[in-house]
Amino acid sequence: MVKFHRGKQMKEQMNHRFKQFQEKIGIRFSNPSLLIQAFTHSSYVNEHRRRRREDNERLEFLGDAVLELTVSHFLYETYPMMEEGELTKLRAAIVCEASLVSFAKELDFGSFMLLGKGEELTGGRKRPALLADAFEAFIGALYLDQGIDVVRQFLEKIVFPKVVEGAFSHVMDYKSQLQEIVQRDALGIVQYKIIEEKGPAHNREFVSEVFINGNKYGTGMGRSKKEAEQQAAHFALSKLKEAFHGKRKDI
Repeated sequence: MVKFHRGKQMKEQMNHRFKQFQEKIGIRFSNPSLLIQAFTHSSYVNEHRRRRREDNERLEFLGDAVLELTVSHFLYETYPMMEEGELTKLRAAIVCEASLVSFAKELDFGSFMLLGKGEELTGGRKRPALLADAFEAFIGALYLDQGIDVVRQFLEKIVFPKVVEGAFSHVMDYKSQLQEIVQRDALGIVQYKIIEEKGPAHNREFVSEVFINGNKYGTGMGRSKKEAEQQAAHFALSKLKEAFHGKRKDI
């Protein structure tokens, strides 16, 4: 009888936590068992065979494909001038384990994981591979429960803004993209100018401006001249993109 009450109490606590999680992300699952499965590690299933619970590995497989598709679609629409090779490189950076771990940590996925005792004791809740897998499994569960549009809406809150803000600029060659567009459309000559250097020698910060045909199109900052120029080119590309979409008339 004691075990029964204890099990019932744990189930109620788990349901309450997952209810809070859904409130946090602003999505309510039609089938809550899919959400729970997304956070169920194989070690938990192995220790609770009587509960007939399924682990998240199949959802992880599905989520991996859904994530690649939605990210690819976003990049295709957001960067119309980017070549296939650059798109592939950027997508790889977004869906790599390190990135998925950061997304999962932002939403505190670790605290919701259902783990076996051994995995729990060895720090499973903070294990990068486990967190990355959980994020993919969650995407798979969300796709099955809500469809591709809701997955995209979720990523528009958690992932896509980071891409636009330049979190993955280290794998993007903005300068080459800008040069290509300027040459293709005969917009003039691209020039970069370092306008400021500040900070101690071991921690310098540079500010760069980029000009097209003598007109300033962007300003960037970075720990090196190259990084500052890349950021300036990024802003210039955004400005040109606005022009291509008819939002500006002065370019």
